[in-house]
Amino acid sequence: MSFLQGLEIAASGLRAQRLRMNVASSNMANIDTTRTANGQGAYRRKQVSLSTTEMQASTQAFNNSLNQALRGVKVDEITDDNQTPMRMEFDPGHPDANADGYVEKPNVNMLEEVVDMMTSSRSFEANATAFDTLKKMAQRALQIGE
Repeated sequence: MSFLQGLEIAASGLRAQRLRMNVASSNMANIDTTRTANGQGAYRRKQVSLSTTEMQASTQAFNNSLNQALRGVKVDEITDDNQTPMRMEFDPGHPDANADGYVEKPNVNMLEEVVDMMTSSRSFEANATAFDTLKKMAQRALQIGE
């Protein structure tokens, strides 16, 4: 495995975790949004789907010795959370209240979003540390010939 492949694997993790943090931030920002831009009901919580992606090994011998491909991470899609029900709050004076006086509120749970932010932040830090370690290893390898 070359240093560049290791850096690319760590960078794929950094990109994925940054996106997860952005989506969690968006969910928290819209926790009270009762009407979307198109006017079709309350904001729905967004979720990020991640999966592994194969990285090309630099030499066939290395790939055979591991007997598996190197894996990075990629974002498959960002979807609406249609499983969690929307919250209904009684507020007959609200402009978006239905005939019974209930307002449909987003299905965003602040605690879940904070936990998502914390886990993605920790994962981001781990990938940043791996990236930095690989960079330092490459720099030291270049200094061997001096």
